[in-house]
Amino acid sequence: MDHEFSLRAVPQSHRVGFMKMFAVMMGLTFFSASMLSGGELGLGLTFQEFIWMVLLGNLILGLYTSGLAYMAAKTGLSTHLLARYAFGEKGSYLASFLLGATQVGWFGVGLAMFAVPVHKVTGIDMWLLVILSGIVMTASAFYGMKALAILSFIAVPAIAIIGSVSVGIAIDDLGGMAQLANYKPETSLGLAVALTICIGSFASAGTLTPDFVRFAKTKKSAVIITLIAFFIGNSLMFLFGAVGAISTGFGDISEVMFVQGLIVPAIIVLGLNIWTTNDNALYASGLGFSNITKMKKSKLVIINGIIGTIFAMWLYNNFVGWLSLLGAALPPIGAILLADFFLLRKGNYTPLKETTFQAVRWPAIIAWGGGFAAAQFLPGIPPLNGMIGSVIIFTGLTFVLERVMGTKTSVIVGKEV
Repeated sequence: MDHEFSLRAVPQSHRVGFMKMFAVMMGLTFFSASMLSGGELGLGLTFQEFIWMVLLGNLILGLYTSGLAYMAAKTGLSTHLLARYAFGEKGSYLASFLLGATQVGWFGVGLAMFAVPVHKVTGIDMWLLVILSGIVMTASAFYGMKALAILSFIAVPAIAIIGSVSVGIAIDDLGGMAQLANYKPETSLGLAVALTICIGSFASAGTLTPDFVRFAKTKKSAVIITLIAFFIGNSLMFLFGAVGAISTGFGDISEVMFVQGLIVPAIIVLGLNIWTTNDNALYASGLGFSNITKMKKSKLVIINGIIGTIFAMWLYNNFVGWLSLLGAALPPIGAILLADFFLLRKGNYTPLKETTFQAVRWPAIIAWGGGFAAAQFLPGIPPLNGMIGSVIIFTGLTFVLERVMGTKTSVIVGKEV
């Protein structure tokens, strides 16, 4: 039996309580890239501007992801199975491939992000670090939600405590809270750019929220957990990065801790942070490729883990820019899912097992392409451009085809044979 429910809805009997779900979502938002982004914001904004940008950015991210969380908790479906309704049976493969491939890539990059600084400080062979961490992270992702919950219960408090100690030292080095509050950057960062960094750092990973929150017992708890996780978890990561950067000039908290002489705590924080991020990435990639291949998620996790480990250093050295480009393609997918569920289907989907799907829903495919183009080429905030553009195109095309031309573009309901 597939206890991760790769290809079907999570039944109520397998849903988990508030604390387990909260720990998993906090582990998801304890994202190493958010600390790097926080460092960038910290060096380019006053501290008051930083606080406002982080709160506004996480509000937008929280609303986006909590909408996806509501869908997941109501239906019990992953991002990839939800995509069948909006994109069609075969059309959902586009979403699954983009999401899955991106997460495998970031898994490999994460291994290198751990191995490179630890090798620099300790002298331990870099490939040994990559291989060992790849094995450990793949093994825990293999065991699914139970392992993710256990890891998060350990990692989240540890990162929060050690990170807070580092921030306390950084504030002391600055001369106290008054000096931090009055900090003025040497080079100012525009507020629109700052908001772009804040939203963009997690918009792609946030699209995968349903993969985890589908295990929540109620829709209410799923939404509350997701909102709190972003306002606490993601904001805390930004804060760690910003305060450390203001104090030392380094945006990476592990480098900050190395400067502060906290070498062992730095390795612990770096390892746990990347571990929680990578486990979620590998878990989500397994679900994505399971939707395409119909293989069990657990087998695909092993395959994806091996690929990510083998190509870790190559991905780290050559592929980060490409992964960032792929990341810009993900928020329009989530926006289309939200538009299909809330705007076109009024918050109701027929059960997966009672539904057969069109092969491809072309309005969704075209809207995804338009949203991706809007994110790349229109002025403003790219992730928001992509989401808003895809929603307008998707709902507009669907309305024209269904209401004006009488073309059937929705799912076809009926018992599967």
